[in-house]
Amino acid sequence: MKITIDSVMRAFYIRFDESPIVSSEEVKPGLVLDYDKDNRIVGIELLNLDQEIMSDLMKNFSIETK
Repeated sequence: MKITIDSVMRAFYIRFDESPIVSSEEVKPGLVLDYDKDNRIVGIELLNLDQEIMSDLMKNFSIETK
């Protein structure tokens, strides 16, 4: 599992494995699910996060940042 925060885009991404992504779906505003060829969720992206939430995430996780 890999967690990435993009502070410029205000996005938080969780990637469960390295399977190729074949489709993505925005299931709710700001919530995108990535699927593999077997229609399993391999990634979750949260978009347009509040700056306070972004700060909390960066303080409380040991993660890769962009």
